[in-house]
This record gives sequence, structure tokens and C-alpha cells, in this order.
Amino acid sequence: MAAPATERTAPSFTVGAQRVVQMDGSKLARVGARPPLGQYLRDMWSFRHFLIYDSHSRTSSQNSMDNLGRFWMVMNPILQALVYLTVFGYILETHRGITNFIGYLIIGVFTFRFIQASVTSASNSIAGNQNVVQAFNFPRAVLPISSTVRELFATVPTFVVMAILVYFLGDLQIGDMVREPITLSWHWLLFFPAIFLALLFMAGLGLIMARLVNAYNDVKNLVSIGTRIWFYTSAVIFGVDRFADRGHDWIMWLMYHNPAFCVLDIIRHAWIYDGFADPYRWIVLAAWAFGGLAVGFIVFWQGEETYGRER
Repeated sequence: MAAPATERTAPSFTVGAQRVVQMDGSKLARVGARPPLGQYLRDMWSFRHFLIYDSHSRTSSQNSMDNLGRFWMVMNPILQALVYLTVFGYILETHRGITNFIGYLIIGVFTFRFIQASVTSASNSIAGNQNVVQAFNFPRAVLPISSTVRELFATVPTFVVMAILVYFLGDLQIGDMVREPITLSWHWLLFFPAIFLALLFMAGLGLIMARLVNAYNDVKNLVSIGTRIWFYTSAVIFGVDRFADRGHDWIMWLMYHNPAFCVLDIIRHAWIYDGFADPYRWIVLAAWAFGGLAVGFIVFWQGEETYGRER
């Protein structure tokens, strides 16, 4: 007959009248410890369900305190587009030389709003969640990536409205605006890969900004200023061709290598002009997307042990 199995207990010893139990801490990990890069990637994959759930839940709670709720997600870019149409389109006459300027402006304002919100939200994701970072052991990169995905989910209704406005009002002729009929074709589907590449780049940039803001809180103010400068240098409200006639080749070069401009140019050609943008736009955008995500991830991973420290 086999002997009964003995229950395994932690080793113990007696000091005086007290019994002391020794705990095996070999499997314990320090909160915030930086694992190897391969392990970090596997940990990120294991948190993929949390990332999606967190993005959905925070999107649902966004603007919940406002009486009109998500209505403002759509109305804000519409109101901004009206302001830019009045100030820049008419007073400063930036519409000259642009066919279907209203559609051109709508795509620029709505899409760049997503880019700006993604960078701003991701940059504050670590500094704004210090309690979570200090209390739990998880790959910190989940937070800025989740913030970027959350902004995408939140912008989906805005993109739907953008498509409706461009189709019905994008070729509207007001004053001396030049117009061409806008048609619905399969070219409109190019919007999805363009936004996907933009999302990858925003995630990489957000990872870098999150580490900088966590280390130097003042960078948060520079992010706001930087995105505003980026807005005015991405041909959101004017045409880039105006610089070609003035001999500013260096401005043209910078614009063509600007990922935000590449996204806007691809969508505008697909939706407004029913065609393809210059293939070089796709090359530049893909390089920024995959290169930026790789660099941003490594930069953020290298600072893993600094997140959550008391300042």
C-alpha cells in the first residue's frame, strides 16, 4: 500500500518560543522592473484584451458629464471648420488654387483633430495614471497605446460625419471657388489603410512623448504648442502648391516628408479627386508608421523602471 502523500510546507525554524516561516520569493517581481524586450512584447500581447476593453470603456465615459454627450465630438470639428472657412477661406483667401475647397478643409480639420487628440492623450497617459502605475505590475506601454486606440474609437462617429459632409457638401461652390463633382468609388476605401498607418505612427510618437512628460512635466505644455504648429504646417487649411510658385523648394520637401500631410493628401485624393495620391506619400507614411512605432516602443521600454517614481 502506497504511503500517503505528504503536504509540502514552507521551511520553518523556531526562534525562542516563536515559529518563523520562510517564504519563497524567487518568483516575485519588483513592481516596475524592466523585463527583456522579448518578454515585454509577450506581456503586451497578453494584455491585448485589457487594451481594447480600456479603450472602449473610456470612450463611453468621455463627455459623459456634458448634457449633449458625444454630440460635442462631432460638433467641435464642424464648428472649427466653419471658423477656418470664414477666417482663412474668405478673409485670407486660402481657397484660391484648391478645387473643392470645402471638402479639402473638412478632411484636413477632422483628420488632424484625431492626430492632435491622439498625441495629447498618449503623452499624458503615464503622468496622469500614477496610482495605477505604482500599484500594479504590467507593461506600461499599454497605457499610451490604449490612449491612442481610445481616440480612434472616439473619432469613429466624427469620421462618419466627415464622409457624409464631404460627399454632400465637399464640392459646394461658394463665390469663386473651383469645383469638380465628387463621386463615391472604391478609392474611398483607401481611407482605412491611411488611418491605420497614421494610428501606428501616433502610437510610436505617443510612447516617446509619454516618457518625456513623465520625466519632465513641463513637456506637456510644449506638446500643446507643438501640435498647434504642426497643424499650421501640414496644409490643413491651405494648398501646398502655393509654395511651388515662389521657389521655396525646402518648404515643399519638408511638407512631402510630413506624415500628417501624407495622410491628408492620400484621403483628399481618394475622396475629393477620385484617384491615387503620389505613391511617394504611401512610402513616407509607411516609413514613419513602422519606424516611428519601433523607435517609440524601444525608447519607452528603456525607461520602464522610471515610471511611477515619486518626484
